[in-house]
This record gives sequence, structure tokens and C-alpha cells, in this order.
Amino acid sequence: MSDIVKRIHEQLAVIEFDFSHKPIVIGGMAMEYYGMRKSGADIDFVICDEDYQALAQLYPEKRKDIYGDLGIVIEPFEIWRSIALLDYNFYSVGACDCEKIKMVSLDRLLLMRVCAMEVEKYRKDLELMKEYYYTNFRNSSFLSEAEQHIPSYGKFNGVIFGGKYEDSPH
Repeated sequence: MSDIVKRIHEQLAVIEFDFSHKPIVIGGMAMEYYGMRKSGADIDFVICDEDYQALAQLYPEKRKDIYGDLGIVIEPFEIWRSIALLDYNFYSVGACDCEKIKMVSLDRLLLMRVCAMEVEKYRKDLELMKEYYYTNFRNSSFLSEAEQHIPSYGKFNGVIFGGKYEDSPH
């Protein structure tokens, strides 16, 4: 079990609530889980509407509404019914099962950041995610081949037709 998952499980004991569906970790903790950056102190979840309604009844004074995204703030958690009005069903696609919780998939985490890219913090997260994808998934032999032709790409706006590179013999 990763340190992040262990830390979340320990903090989850603070909430005396049995979730009907495993909460999905999103935000900074997910970024740290995937090794992109350290998270802040808060833990963000997306939960199903049924669980949100029950928590809203238990903690009416802790409700939060950001442009229609409804949540409950129970330190150190921000527990959301939706983010960008995308719900539990959306974020659960491809999520990793981590015992008491799920971890949002990389793809859904990326989409979440894209939806909020006008916020500087999330734009920076997008840069980190781009580097993460390039570092972990880019085909290194294709990259080496492409790097041989950088002068031609610069000269022709990145597009070469018919294998006619300016930087290599014809």
C-alpha cells in the first residue's frame, strides 16, 4: 500500500460515516499518488449523490457550493458530489481500487485539470502532467529519431514531406 493511500485511510477514520460507494481521491493527493508533485494538507474526494445527501443531512453547516458543485468540508476532507458538474460515475471510470477508497485514473485527473485550466494552479498541474506523460510513456526511440531532424523541423514549421530533410544527405 502506498504512503498516500495509507495516510488517507488513517484520516478517513475521522469521519464516522459508512460510504455506500468507495470515495474517489482527486486533486493533489492523486497528483502525489502518481508521483507528479506533493499534495497539500487537504484530501479531496468525489462521492456518489446518495452519500452526499446523507452527509449533507449529518453536517448541514459544513456544506459548500462552488458554481453548483456541492460539497461537505470535514477537515482535512473536501468531499464533493461533483467537480465541474462531472459526477461520481464520470470519475470512477478507470479508477484504481485501493481498499477503502478509489484513486482517480490519470486520464480523468487530466480531464479534471483541463476543465479548470483557467486557474493558474491547475495550469501548472497540466504542465506537470505533460512532463509525467512524456517521461513515462513517450517512445524513446521515436524521440531519438525525431531529434536528428530538429533543424529541418524548425525551418519547415515542423512538417517534412517525402523524407526531404535539410539536415541530412538526400
